[in-house]
Amino acid sequence: MIPTEPTSADRQEHPVDVVERMAVVNEWAFERSEEDEISMLVTGDYAQYEVAFTWLPDIESLHVSCSFDLKTPSRKRCEIAELVQMINGQLWIGHFDLWNRADIVVYRHAHCLAGGALASEAQCRSIVEAAVRTCETYYSAFQFVLWAGRAPREALEFAMFETQGSA
Repeated sequence: MIPTEPTSADRQEHPVDVVERMAVVNEWAFERSEEDEISMLVTGDYAQYEVAFTWLPDIESLHVSCSFDLKTPSRKRCEIAELVQMINGQLWIGHFDLWNRADIVVYRHAHCLAGGALASEAQCRSIVEAAVRTCETYYSAFQFVLWAGRAPREALEFAMFETQGSA
């Protein structure tokens, strides 16, 4: 028999409370429609990102999603799915998904807090920063496929091209 783990009620602080406090400190617009969910707007260089945290008590994890306004038309889904697969092969944490029900690309990650581990503001801030940084890194690759008609591999190569120095 598997021993029973602590529930949200047994924790010193609800993990989403930590995220809400972080949103307040960073002056991010947020909405907390339920006890286990919060959604906030974080501005990057290329887009405004909706970062959502959802507490999943059954697996004692904070699910994080980061989405941006990038609708994927049905005619481009195969190319975007191929690009997502190539990008995911380069990521150490988190991954991109193509959510068909909303036709958007979403970055996802889960922060495991098993055994009653507590979330900290530093951890949550680091997760938000990693999510936004990852979306910013690959934003142009998605744009190249959707709006410039580039092949996924070519779009990824363009997006990863870094200039050095100044002219």
